Amino acid sequence: MKTTVQLPINIENAPKREVRSQFAALVYRVKDGKIQFLLITSRRSGRWIIPKGWPMLGIRPAKGAAQEAWEEAGVVGKVSDQCQGIFSYYKRGPDEEMLPCLAMVYPLRAKRLSKSFPEAGQRKRKWYSRKKAAKLVDEPELAKIIKSFDPRSLH
Repeated sequence: MKTTVQLPINIENAPKREVRSQFAALVYRVKDGKIQFLLITSRRSGRWIIPKGWPMLGIRPAKGAAQEAWEEAGVVGKVSDQCQGIFSYYKRGPDEEMLPCLAMVYPLRAKRLSKSFPEAGQRKRKWYSRKKAAKLVDEPELAKIIKSFDPRSLH
């Protein structure tokens, strides 16, 4: 159920303190020779998204993305330090204000999904083909990252 398309955020005139950064996990697997991506629902709106969260002190970006994938989707796997791109979106803050965010995307090859994880019961999770995953996410930049991702390019 897609309602609106997220347009890229114009951050040219935004003070640095107003734009937030997050680290996101592009969770994938290869099944029957085809790549699939794990999408989860957001807690508020139920939109299809990828796991992401705020920077954590002392934890490198890729590990932070992997931590979010565990907490939000129960993903156990191997994360790459190779950023696949950045997408922009607005996150609703605690006072309902819309916060501009830039999310750096790190690929995480899933080994397994745990049934028990911190946000189990708060989100749905589902595997999708490249084409379907790109269509389901609202952010055009994220859709482009999904469409162009090639796990063979990882070191």
